[in-house]
Amino acid sequence: MSFFHRHRGLTPYLLLAPGTAFLAVFFVVPLGFLAYQSLESGNIDFGYAFTWSWSNYGNAFRDYHAQFVRSLEYAGIATLLALVISYPVAYWIAFRGGRWKNLLLLFIVAPFFVTYLIRTLAWETILSDNGFVVHALQHLHALGSGGRLLATSTAVVTGITYNFLPFMALPLYVSLEQIDHSLIEAAEDLYASKLHAFLRVTLPLSLPGVVAGTLLTFIPAAGDFINAQLLGSPENHMIGNVIQSKFLELTDYPAAAAMSFILMAGILVAVAVYARAVGTEQLTGTAV
Repeated sequence: MSFFHRHRGLTPYLLLAPGTAFLAVFFVVPLGFLAYQSLESGNIDFGYAFTWSWSNYGNAFRDYHAQFVRSLEYAGIATLLALVISYPVAYWIAFRGGRWKNLLLLFIVAPFFVTYLIRTLAWETILSDNGFVVHALQHLHALGSGGRLLATSTAVVTGITYNFLPFMALPLYVSLEQIDHSLIEAAEDLYASKLHAFLRVTLPLSLPGVVAGTLLTFIPAAGDFINAQLLGSPENHMIGNVIQSKFLELTDYPAAAAMSFILMAGILVAVAVYARAVGTEQLTGTAV
């Protein structure tokens, strides 16, 4: 009798062991080191010592609370814009795409074949003062003659929305694709208009995709710093820019680590409030 037959109860744990070991080595251990580092004091010249320096957290939030709020604000706006843009696109592909579905989905993920940095630099060119977007808006009198888009919050949110759009569109498509079309037909047979059928059948059944997409978009967007660095100005910097500067330029590791944990805590609170508002059944995809 084989080992797996004799120890059948251990099989699930053995299957989970590689993934658990990977998470322990590359997630739990670095996270623990980061927590340890956030409570240190000192500097790069004289070294750091673990002193239970909880003041790092208070100082980080006191000095950079504007960047924390700005990060959540930009991420929230970009997530909402991505949802508004992605839902009609995903709906059309799922219900009207026909034999072109795979090609249309390829168009959505095609930007991922280009590096994140190059995509952001492309937007820097598109939104430049001499670019066609600024000239077109000035021609339409939507932007003053001396107005600009680059180095503004609009440019930063635009870049974040574009770069994370596939994270919103793909879960929405999967959720919409799984809807049984006969349910919509039944609603229309019961004298529901197309709008009411959408609001009472399609939209509720697609909510798991909405929840998954908003989480997949908001969480990485809140920690982003490339878009703010390349498309914004110092007044538009997010907390990710501050953390990057503290780690790589100022070598203030305790402060950077403390900011990282504050950002994680802020995201977890926002996600918890969101999950509470939409209901946990939407997170598991069991809503009807």
